[in-house]
Amino acid sequence: MPEFAPAADAYRRCAELIVQADGLLITAGAGFGVDSGLPDFRGTQGFWRAYPALGRARIPFEAIANPAAFVRDPRQAWGFYGHRLNLYRATVPHAGFAILRCIAERVPDGAFVFTSNVDGQFQKAGFAAEQIVECHGSIHHLQCSEPCGEAIWAADDLLPDVDADACRLRSALPTCPRCGALARPNILMFGDWNWCEARSEAQHTRLAAWRRRVERLLVIELGAGTAVPTVRRFGASLGGLLIRINPDEPQLEGARGVALPENALPALQGIAAALAAQGWADSSAKTGA
Repeated sequence: MPEFAPAADAYRRCAELIVQADGLLITAGAGFGVDSGLPDFRGTQGFWRAYPALGRARIPFEAIANPAAFVRDPRQAWGFYGHRLNLYRATVPHAGFAILRCIAERVPDGAFVFTSNVDGQFQKAGFAAEQIVECHGSIHHLQCSEPCGEAIWAADDLLPDVDADACRLRSALPTCPRCGALARPNILMFGDWNWCEARSEAQHTRLAAWRRRVERLLVIELGAGTAVPTVRRFGASLGGLLIRINPDEPQLEGARGVALPENALPALQGIAAALAAQGWADSSAKTGA
């Protein structure tokens, strides 16, 4: 099959790969959230359109998503992360998540998620927390900025009041319950030597145990680009067949599988329809209902 086959043929081939698999690894980058209305911060100008105050100050993503930002201007840093936390809490996962869940429930050894997204959308969509690796951490968890120890705690009680126009936190800065220092998101940032990784390491351990059970692995990669290639490299390194869904960088780069040059939601809807035509998927997979 050519790398970019006609859509109907590509969907049918994807359905065949899914039916043959006994374990499904779902890998997702920032592009997967676009269909839910989330920004993917594509390029500096795209980032500044999402955060005009940072654009006016000429602060790029790499500078605000950085532990140094919490030292330089903690209210600005928490203005950025507080806004994102509120945005992710308010976001409804798009129907593609439900399609993936439906597929995962029918694969013999189930599915695991590996994502660089820190937004918690997979958990919100009903995926079991113990079946998810958040390789860059989670905005829904906090740690000490020093850090004074390895403690990681839920951000459930944090309700940021953010001046979005100025990208500044108006409410009280969150603090470490142990030492009183500034708290920060438990996210792996740029230039970050203080990230507490125990939570992510435990997730990796569970993924490795699941992977040992799977004989016929299929990776479905969604919206993972080459600018920060963590997700792309991880999925390709496992040696399984690959379905790569990416409107801008769909090339398989030597991997075996199917490339779909489109956004995640329409691609998953096409795959679900192909599965239904084969009598494999039920009606909920057709629409993601």
